[in-house]
Amino acid sequence: MSDVEVEVVRVFTCGGAGGNPCPVVADAGTLDAGAMQDIARRYRHESGFVLPPEDDTHDLRFRFFVPNHEMEMCAHATIGTLWVLARRGRLASAPVRIATVSGTVTGFVQAHDDGSWRVEITQPTGRVVPLASERVDTVCAALGISRDALADLPVHNAATSRVKTLIPIRWPEGLHALAPDPAAVEAACRAIGSTGLYPYAVVDGPGRTFEARQFPRSSGYPEDAATGIAAAALAFGLLHDGTVEPDDRRILIHQGRAMGHLSEISVRIGFAGDRALGCLLGGEVAPEDERGSANEGSFK
Repeated sequence: MSDVEVEVVRVFTCGGAGGNPCPVVADAGTLDAGAMQDIARRYRHESGFVLPPEDDTHDLRFRFFVPNHEMEMCAHATIGTLWVLARRGRLASAPVRIATVSGTVTGFVQAHDDGSWRVEITQPTGRVVPLASERVDTVCAALGISRDALADLPVHNAATSRVKTLIPIRWPEGLHALAPDPAAVEAACRAIGSTGLYPYAVVDGPGRTFEARQFPRSSGYPEDAATGIAAAALAFGLLHDGTVEPDDRRILIHQGRAMGHLSEISVRIGFAGDRALGCLLGGEVAPEDERGSANEGSFK
């Protein structure tokens, strides 16, 4: 492998701390899929790779890998990668149109007075499908809970880019006590056509603040500290159930508390009249102390 620089950032930080680590390769043109996946395996996190666009309608092309496979779309890796490019002065236009396997994503990068950047990306209108009763039992069994642990809201499969299963937990304390077996999570996700279980709890309904956790189907690790795609899906599930009002005020999702990596994800749903058109998904990014090259044993 040629000398490829990997920069690690933390995406969706909360108060400058926490967030989800994301390795970024800002110049991945020399890497094939195997090399990209190897980087994700060595870092043990979702990783973002920047490639030249293949057509005139996009400014950039991104690919995403977790240790076990390529991903069609990864929100926090998209945000982290755009932040790295902004810091390096590599964004010549705003907004930025990005080609991904799941389709076009538009990125908006706003400079702060302190020289940092806030990044938001687009996601399409969410699809929300309630789970059948027997499927709810499958999900509860995978999480190791009874139905009594559920809040009085439906369990949904929802998606903007990938299907996530939204599971309303009655209390935040119950949410943070979950300790599911990864094999049971994977089996349940395959049975219900989901890429991850996303249990959540209402913290402040009128304040549009929620806590969540993400247990992925098969990524090579048992839990995510921040999952933008799942948070976007949750926003549309909350809208579907009437838990949030149909307006463009910010919805805040905190994730990763049980892991000791508290993250804050912001979702703003856009409307044309009373019809939801999609959303803006965003958050803060901070640099990791570690930076190295992919052939120097600098992986963590």
